[in-house]
Amino acid sequence: MTATAAGPAAILREARIPGDGIYEGTRILRRLPAGWQERPYELFDVAPQASTIGAEISGVDLSRPLTPPLRDELNRALLEWKVLFFRSQHLTSDQQRSFARNWGELETNPLLAAGASEDVVRFDKSGGTTPTFENVWHTDVTFRERPALGAVLQLREVPPFGGDTMWADMAAAYDNLPQEVKDRVDDARAVHDFIPGFARFYAPDRLAPFQDLFPPVEHPVVRTHPDTGRRMLFVNTSFTTRISGMNREESDRLLRLLFQQAHVPEYQVRFRWQPGDIAFWDNRATQHYAVNDYGSRRRVAERVAIAGDRPR
Repeated sequence: MTATAAGPAAILREARIPGDGIYEGTRILRRLPAGWQERPYELFDVAPQASTIGAEISGVDLSRPLTPPLRDELNRALLEWKVLFFRSQHLTSDQQRSFARNWGELETNPLLAAGASEDVVRFDKSGGTTPTFENVWHTDVTFRERPALGAVLQLREVPPFGGDTMWADMAAAYDNLPQEVKDRVDDARAVHDFIPGFARFYAPDRLAPFQDLFPPVEHPVVRTHPDTGRRMLFVNTSFTTRISGMNREESDRLLRLLFQQAHVPEYQVRFRWQPGDIAFWDNRATQHYAVNDYGSRRRVAERVAIAGDRPR
């Protein structure tokens, strides 16, 4: 013990925080990739909703066909903000589908209830219905070889309170991993399967016919965004079952740590819906969480998903 003029140096008792958790402290909040040239938006107004993720777009009527310059500027906003919000659009299903098609072919999902057509998913929740596909952080359909590029969600009916949706920036989640964790996951691959995400809501006889259609697939644990080059965590609670090449105990422990990263508030944006609002998100770069806190009140949403590429 070193003495000073003021007396002996203080000694603290031994205390240790359990490992593999989320710790307090300053976080790296980098919205754009390194070297990305930020430019002003010329065709609409952008109101940021959080530090790295989420922007409300005004001055755009999504019911009208997009001109090529408008489509390109919206795409740049999507890459820079990861989820875009449009208020009071009140699109028909056909208009919603037409808007989404500006980014590629539409995806169908036979595991979910269809709306006006097979590529429109309808979520109709009210008292007495099974509370499905809510209260869990996830990235959509990572059990596919080519998970969705993005999704366009519209709220048709909104409860008087609650029913918000949250998104998390998985590039920020990766940026803030300890280096020793990055070293373990940078070249790792993980298995994704539809069964864990749906078995919470559907009986085995409902899921069994889809096992051949959706066999387990492997994706990188850390994905590189094809347009921005950002490194992003690409595992999620609903569909990622194990890390390839690890024993079960080691894989479970590491996945628990990675799953927790979506829960950090600094990486998140939360959106309070009104009828006719649209959210358009980059499914490659985000996770999302539908909050089921509205009890027996009704909430009706329709979603259109855009087919994606193979993660690399």
